[in-house]
Amino acid sequence: MTSILPLLLFVVIATVTPGGATTLATASGARFGFARSIPLMLGIAVGLALLAAVAALGLGRLLLALPSLQTVVKALGSAYLLWLAWHIARSGAPNAGNGPARPVTLVNGFLLLLLNPKSWAMTVGAAASFALLASSPNRLALLLSAAFGVAACVSLAFWCALGVLLARLFTTPLHWRVLNLVMGALLAASLIPIWR
Repeated sequence: MTSILPLLLFVVIATVTPGGATTLATASGARFGFARSIPLMLGIAVGLALLAAVAALGLGRLLLALPSLQTVVKALGSAYLLWLAWHIARSGAPNAGNGPARPVTLVNGFLLLLLNPKSWAMTVGAAASFALLASSPNRLALLLSAAFGVAACVSLAFWCALGVLLARLFTTPLHWRVLNLVMGALLAASLIPIWR
């Protein structure tokens, strides 16, 4: 058990720190409430668990060996997240009719996670750093998948609940405008560490 504590600490810190997925969970909680945001959170958590397994099984090595492929993944993911940030920043209050009318679906949450450069970086980093914790790539895939999946569920639930709390505090269109601008800016800023 003590040998996996560093992995657990890494996974908790990686999933709870602000980034694209946490910002979207917060924005969704504020706009649609906790229950209607569950498909988004599950899609992201399942996507992260799958990505961690794939990284453990060898895709991580491929990405590390081909820097040009890393750049393509970063560029596509960054473009998508910037598009989402723009739409969040331009949204108003939930009843204003100028934001998304429906929450993100499970499938779209899953796909969104696969386009998130932070997710690729943390799962590939974990696969490389903690490879010696398991006797085979399959066991490492199971270990990383379970750790990232559970941690993502807990982290996203926390951030979504924070969004629900913010929605109760914000009562005017100006409040919502400021919240959406901040959420959009945070989502865009979450890409900065990826490109350093």
